[in-house]
Amino acid sequence: MAARQPEIRPATPPPAVRPVNPGFSSGPCAKRPGWSIGALAGALTGRSHRAAGPKARLAEVIERSKSVLGMPAGWRLGIVPASDTGAVEMALWSLLGPRGVDVLAWESFSKDWATDVLKQLRLKDARVVDAPYGRLPDLRAVDWSRDVVFVWNGTTSGVRVPDGDWIAADREGLAICDATSAAFAMDLPWDRLDVVTWSWQKVLGGEAAHGMLALSPRAVARLESHKPAWPLPKIFRMTKDGALNEGIFKGETINTPSMIAVEDALDGLRWAESVGGLRGLIARSEANLDAIASWIATSRWAGFLAEDPATRSCTSICLAITAPWFTALPADRRAAAAKRLAALLETEGVALDAGAYRDAPPGLRIWGGATVETADIKALLPWLDWAFAEVETEFTAAAERRDNETVAA
Repeated sequence: MAARQPEIRPATPPPAVRPVNPGFSSGPCAKRPGWSIGALAGALTGRSHRAAGPKARLAEVIERSKSVLGMPAGWRLGIVPASDTGAVEMALWSLLGPRGVDVLAWESFSKDWATDVLKQLRLKDARVVDAPYGRLPDLRAVDWSRDVVFVWNGTTSGVRVPDGDWIAADREGLAICDATSAAFAMDLPWDRLDVVTWSWQKVLGGEAAHGMLALSPRAVARLESHKPAWPLPKIFRMTKDGALNEGIFKGETINTPSMIAVEDALDGLRWAESVGGLRGLIARSEANLDAIASWIATSRWAGFLAEDPATRSCTSICLAITAPWFTALPADRRAAAAKRLAALLETEGVALDAGAYRDAPPGLRIWGGATVETADIKALLPWLDWAFAEVETEFTAAAERRDNETVAA
């Protein structure tokens, strides 16, 4: 029996317009519009970070960050080592222990915090309230007599909490929030939070390695009254002789920071002020989400990984591939097709680092934070359709060949 020859489909011409900035990575993220290396010319390089000038720059990062975010009086904000990861670890290892702990987990990083609590700190009274990629856990299941650890925005799933109404105003425990891909792009209800962390390389497009740790007066009281049952490394220590080390929250960093990265952080903060502060930043990010949502509404192959519209992130915008031929593929072939899609976009120079996170379902992840221009998002969308059509042709032709070989055999 003669094998049927696979259909030869004509190549689709690529779109004419390209994004001006193809940087859609979810971290480190796109630099602010108009950025150049000249923005770092004033960096106090070759200086001790303890000298008056560099220390003033560090303090300026803290104060400008507080101002843009609208952080309440009485909160402390410090620059800490090891990016957002270091900030979260400092909080978990320094604050947990006096109460039971609930950890909300619905994507990769929140699962990491659950691992810390259960397997590293080995807290006996700890539970995980989880959900698969694309969904939130049952927020009603949280017990606010306990400490609660959660991300505000799932960077690897594109699922965010819709608001802070689920956080008890009269909570007994601490609300410990990893907000790394939410800070400067989403409203954070400071009166419902006690610890908030983020990193410079997300919404404002700064350089990596430095984290920010914000503490409410309730969190400070816990630090000063609680001595952890385990040893604390030097880079985690925020108290001295039972009192808060206030210097950390005035620019006296625990370890040596990069003054180039500090200068870049200040550049991002000044730009944030120039576009209307927090309200302007949120509007820019939400406009990017709106552009993608309008495209998805008529797409034949793409959807949001986040199932509930109220939980869809405006920063780490995660796309699922819904085409029937794709969903019918075995898991390994779905992963290969999604990787091929991201590789095509990168080869064409229209979207760099746009593949889904390695632990997430196969798809794409398009950063929509405030440094990304909506015009670039709109220019990218036809390229997504073009690249998908190319992948569809490749993979359906390959499937036809395998079917034909099976028939011939």
